[in-house]
Parts: sequence; structure tokens; C-alpha cells
Amino acid sequence: MKKSSLLENITYNENKPAISVLFETAATKEIRIVMKKNQVMKEHKTSFPITVEIFEGAIDFGVKGTVYNLVKGDLVSLEANVPHDLVAADDSIVRLTLSKLDTVDRVVKVSESDHGLGLFKPQIALT
Repeated sequence: MKKSSLLENITYNENKPAISVLFETAATKEIRIVMKKNQVMKEHKTSFPITVEIFEGAIDFGVKGTVYNLVKGDLVSLEANVPHDLVAADDSIVRLTLSKLDTVDRVVKVSESDHGLGLFKPQIALT
């Protein structure tokens, strides 16, 4: 058994989202992304399917140019190679499930591009 907490040792970085590994299993890596309001993870994609849970806060989650307002408790999955981006509508905690074959380094690089700050807000989709 492995145990971790989405609430322990939370740090909101001023300039970019904070990425931390909660734990790894035989098949997945469980990642926590902590974002201050208006921080951005620019459009990117992964070679493997992912699952995203909004644990706290609200995220404008862009998928192929359409933005979905995700709030606390929402859970989404994406297949491999689907372009997506995140903008924190509020201070937020996001749980990301990666394939064991994916790298945490890739997620960190996305969070560091343009220092995670953004002023661009795409058109919001009605869901």
C-alpha cells in the first residue's frame, strides 16, 4: 500500500505552478499541481492517456481550442496526443494521473514555460 496527501506541504509558487510527485504505482504516477489564480500551463500534449481531477479551486481547461470550466470534484480523462492547456481561475490543487511510461520532467517543463503566468483567456465553452 502507498499513501500520500493532496493537502500536506502545499506550496503556491508566485511565478509558476508547483509540481510534486505524490507516489508511483506499477502502472501510474500520481502528481499534484498547485496553481495560483491566473497561472497557466500552456498548450501541450502527452504520448499517453491522462486523468485530471480538480481537487480544489477552478481551472479553465482548454482542449483543442475549446475551454471547459472545471471546478472542485470534476474529473476528466484525455487520450494520448490531445492538445490541452490549463488556466487557474482560482487558487487550485489539481491531481494528475500519468502513465508510468510518461515523465514528470515533461510536466515540470510545461509548468516552467513562460513562468506559468498568463493574461490570455480563450473563449469559454458552455458545458
